[in-house]
Amino acid sequence: MATSLSELTAALTAPGAMFEIEERSIRGVTTRTWKNAPPALRTVLEQSRVHADKKFLVYEDETMTFEEHFRAAAALARVMSEQWGVGKGDRVAIAMRNFPEWSVAFWAAAALGTIVVPLNAWWKGEELEYGISDSGTSVLFCDSERGERLASHLSGLNLKQVVVARPESDLGEGQLDFDGVVTTAGDGTELPDTDIDPEDDATIFYTSGTTGRPKGALGTQRNICGNIMSLAFVQARNAMRSGQDLASLADRPQNAQLLSVPLFHATGCHSILAANTAFGGKLVMMHKWDPERALELIERERINSFGGVPAMVWQVLESPSFAKRDLSCVQNVSYGGAPAAPELVRRIQEAFPQVAPGNGYGLTETSSVTTFNIGEDYKAKPDSVGPPVPVCELKVVDGSGQTLPDDTVGELWIKGPNVVKGYWNKPEATAETFTDGWLHTGDLARMDSEGFVTIVDRAKDMLIRGGENVYCVEVESVLYDHPAVMDAAVIGLPHRVLGEEVGAVVQVVAGSEVTEDDLKAHVASRLAGFKVPVRIDMRTEPLPRNPAGKILKRELRDEIVGPD
Repeated sequence: MATSLSELTAALTAPGAMFEIEERSIRGVTTRTWKNAPPALRTVLEQSRVHADKKFLVYEDETMTFEEHFRAAAALARVMSEQWGVGKGDRVAIAMRNFPEWSVAFWAAAALGTIVVPLNAWWKGEELEYGISDSGTSVLFCDSERGERLASHLSGLNLKQVVVARPESDLGEGQLDFDGVVTTAGDGTELPDTDIDPEDDATIFYTSGTTGRPKGALGTQRNICGNIMSLAFVQARNAMRSGQDLASLADRPQNAQLLSVPLFHATGCHSILAANTAFGGKLVMMHKWDPERALELIERERINSFGGVPAMVWQVLESPSFAKRDLSCVQNVSYGGAPAAPELVRRIQEAFPQVAPGNGYGLTETSSVTTFNIGEDYKAKPDSVGPPVPVCELKVVDGSGQTLPDDTVGELWIKGPNVVKGYWNKPEATAETFTDGWLHTGDLARMDSEGFVTIVDRAKDMLIRGGENVYCVEVESVLYDHPAVMDAAVIGLPHRVLGEEVGAVVQVVAGSEVTEDDLKAHVASRLAGFKVPVRIDMRTEPLPRNPAGKILKRELRDEIVGPD
C-alpha cells in the first residue's frame, strides 16, 4: 500500500477518484481545481437535509437538527427574496456573536446567491458602519449588542432591513425580530429558485489593511466550496497514511466539534461551519470562549474535535479542571491562525495520547486552508505548517518575484482555486497583492524539498494576537491623533498563550502630563479591545529610524523584551 505523501496524493487525486483534480481557466489563469467540489453553497445546504434529524447546532441548552436548520434558512430566504426583493449579487451583512441565527442567516443569504458580508463582532460602531457602507450592504442581521453599537450610525446607512436576533430591549423603528421573521414565513421546505455559478461572488470578509482601513476580500462560490474538499482530502490522506481505509471514515459516528473561533473569520465560517454542514457534523457553540466551559461541553457533548488558535488549546491544557473531566472522546486537536510553539505538540500528545494534532496555514485571501500538517508528519516537523493541498501551488520568491531554491527564506506566494478574486472596490490594492492568479501573502517563509512550509516572519507590518490580525498602522494612526503624541510605533510583545500582544512605544510632547492609561483609553475609544496596547512605553526623545526614515521596530522590541 502507498505510504508516502506523494503516492497517497496521486492515488486520491487520480482520474475517477473522489478527489480528482482538473484544470480550469479562472479569470484567464489556468488553475487546478477539485472536480467533485459542490458547485455552490446552495448545493451544500440542500444536501445537508440527508442528515435529517441528526443534531446540527447546539447552543447552551438549545438544539437544532439539520432539517430544522434547513427549514429555517429556506423560510428566511423566501422572505428575503419575495418580500424584501433581495437577490443574487446583493450584499447581506451579519454582525453578531456565534448564535445559531448566524448560521441560519448565512445559509439563507448564500442560497439566494447574495454576497454574504460577515462583520467582526468585536468592532465598535464606527468600524461596523464602515463595513456596511463600504460593502454596500442592503440587509443587516445583528444581535442586540451590535445593534446598540450601531444605533447612532444607522440613519446614515442605506439599509432595506435590519433584523435583530435575540433582542434584549425594544427594537428600533423599522427593525424586525429574527424569530418573528422566520416563524411567520410559512413553508420552509424549498428554497427560492436561482442559478448560481461556481465563479459567482459569495462572500466579503474584511481583513485589516496597511492603510488603516479594512479591505474586503471578495470570495467566490468555488473558493469556499473548494475549501470543503480540501479539508476532506486532508482527513482522507491522513487516515490512509495511518493505515485506515476510506470506507472506515464513512462508517464513523457523527463528528462533534466545539466551535471556539468566531464565525466571522474564514476559519470559523469556511472550515468549521461550512464543513460541518456538508459532512453532517454536530457543531457545539459557546456564548463566548471560556476554557472551563469548553471542558464542560467537551465532556457533556462528547466532543471529538476542538481547537481554534493555539492560545485556546493552551488554555484548555492548563485549566485547573482539566484532569477532572472525561475527555476520552477527543480524537482531533487542530489549530492555526497564529504562531504555535513546538512544545504545544508535546503537551497535546501527553494530554491526549489518542490524538493526532494538526496545524494549518491559510489567510482570509485563501479562503482558509492552504497547507496542513497532521499526524506523524506534524510530529516529525512540528515547526512546519505542512505541505499545500494538491490544488494549491506555492512558491517562495525574492523581492523581484523570482522563485528561490528550497530552504531559502523569501515571500510566500500562493495560487489555487481558493485564492479570492481581489479586494472589494479596491483595484489598486488588488493589483499590489495579486499577480496572474498568485497571491503575495506578505509572509516570509521557506519550503523544503518535500513541499513542507515553515513560516519565518511576516513581511507586512502586522501582528497576530490570539488569532486576530492587528495591523500596526491602524493603531499607530489612532495614537497619532492624540495631541500629546509626536511619534508612535506599535510592536508585538511575545505572549505564551496568545502568541503576541499589542505593545507600543511613543514619543510624547515634552512637558506633557499624559499617562499610559490615558493613551490606552484613547485607543479603546476608537478601536476594538483586542487592538488596544497592553503596554505603552513613553519617552520624550525621538524614536530610532534608519536613513530612509523608517522606525527601527526590531530595535525597539529588543529594547523592551530582549533579543530573540
